[in-house]
Amino acid sequence: MDQFKITGGTPLHGELPVSGSKNSALPALAACLLTEEPVTLRRIPQVKDIATMEQLLSHTGAQLTDDDGTVTVNARSLDNPEAPYDVVKTMRASSLVLGPLVARTGRARVSMPGGCAIGARPINLHVSALEQLGATIEQSHGYVEAQAPAGLQGATIHFDRITVTGTEDVLMAAVLARGETTIRNAAREPEVKDLAELLIAMGAKIEGAGTSIIHVQGVERLHGAEHTIIPDRIEAGTFLLAGAVSQGDILITHCNPEHVAALIVKMQKAGADIEEVSNCAIRVRFSGRPRAVDVTTEEYPGFATDLQAQYMAWMTVAQGISFITETIFENRFMHTQELARMGANIRIEGRQAIVAGEDHLTGAQVIASDLRASASLVLAALIAQGETTIDRVYHMDRGYERIEQKLAAVGAKIERIAA
Repeated sequence: MDQFKITGGTPLHGELPVSGSKNSALPALAACLLTEEPVTLRRIPQVKDIATMEQLLSHTGAQLTDDDGTVTVNARSLDNPEAPYDVVKTMRASSLVLGPLVARTGRARVSMPGGCAIGARPINLHVSALEQLGATIEQSHGYVEAQAPAGLQGATIHFDRITVTGTEDVLMAAVLARGETTIRNAAREPEVKDLAELLIAMGAKIEGAGTSIIHVQGVERLHGAEHTIIPDRIEAGTFLLAGAVSQGDILITHCNPEHVAALIVKMQKAGADIEEVSNCAIRVRFSGRPRAVDVTTEEYPGFATDLQAQYMAWMTVAQGISFITETIFENRFMHTQELARMGANIRIEGRQAIVAGEDHLTGAQVIASDLRASASLVLAALIAQGETTIDRVYHMDRGYERIEQKLAAVGAKIERIAA
């Protein structure tokens, strides 16, 4: 397994460009299954989860071309509407093809999701919603099998709790259902809105995406389209924190400042100098130790759970004690044990981490447990005195595009050691 070797203590200076959003590209690729005509998607990040999704689409019978981040999907023929375990075992987003496949072909067989072990992401919300749209669903042997030979019928869906992938899955199914579908307590994440914009470009009739109530008027068929994926807000947030933890001066470009507003507010309270240079660029400058500032993760537009681990890395050297509360995933503090190996003082009480800031961290050999934990360890290594070796960086490769090259370009002493 590849490793990262990082020597900390070097301030980062320069420009860090943000790639397209992995969490937006995955449902966009799944949406290509809804039409017989080619769909072209631009700014697709070259990360492992995307490669897995492309492999999955090919397995269903779709044809793909990938030209340096511009992907064209031709799903004219879907001879094999299933997502087998061997293909999707490393990816949480496999359930995203359930709605499109059953809406387009009347049947789907999808393996239960794999991916990071950060907590339950139950597929029962997807299943219940699709059943309300008229699908017959059985779960057995690790698979979800859906049947709707007569097609789907619009309905009013109310999610018991907010689910991003559930909202996206049902939204994709509803665009080809007969009649009107209303999705209540829908996720408001930018990725949901981006998916809706792609579907509208394909001929779907959708109102309210980006709010908690989405209305969909089903259409008989969708057509091809072209679409550019939004910037990755989690990568943008990670880069903001990289500039701060390294006590550097970084310009983050090709991003959307609005998407990381909750993080910016917390970082400014902690002492970072953050300036919105334009509607697609942010500058961060910082020196010294941050002030301890509490955070609680929430659904968008609140503080993103996918930035909690990275923010905690910064708080390990803060002045004072910070309380970091995780409300989305129950197992998202696994990185704390590895941060402790580097000298962090963290106590876990249920869903709250109590972080007492130390003067400094020290380099150590650590292991990444999941995607965002990997990023937190990279940031901690930038802070630490001496050398840090991070094992299992394949987790990082699932969601960050060439991060070691990007960080090295702004001065980080980081290298990938091939297995």
